[in-house]
Amino acid sequence: MRMRRHHYQQEEDTGIDLTPMLDVVFIMLIFFIVTSSFIKESGVEVQRPQAETASAQDKGNILIAVTADGQVWIDKQAVDVRSVRAHVERLRVDQPEGAVVVQADQDARTGLVVQVMDQARQAGVQDVALAASSGVQ
Repeated sequence: MRMRRHHYQQEEDTGIDLTPMLDVVFIMLIFFIVTSSFIKESGVEVQRPQAETASAQDKGNILIAVTADGQVWIDKQAVDVRSVRAHVERLRVDQPEGAVVVQADQDARTGLVVQVMDQARQAGVQDVALAASSGVQ
């Protein structure tokens, strides 16, 4: 009786292992999410006054808009001027070192703008700025 030998060839896995690449992409995604800063928009466009000495501010995480007709907008919703402090305190939880930028329309009442800035200061924000358009075109 004769024995036959069967030669089985093992097929090698020729696929590319993508696991390390997926790990790197995942780590990069986490890095960008953690390091990004989110700006809370005011929700309305205003006609800012011109100023020759206006300069860009790097950090302006909370934007408050004051329209010409006396409305105050924070985080895309109209709010009462008396509730500005509470809204700023709520938004500062995410960015405790952030600044407040008041975007007042050039026809807005000065008294209302001062009230809004005062409410932001009472919320604990030390850096409150008034937005203006640069006079240089």
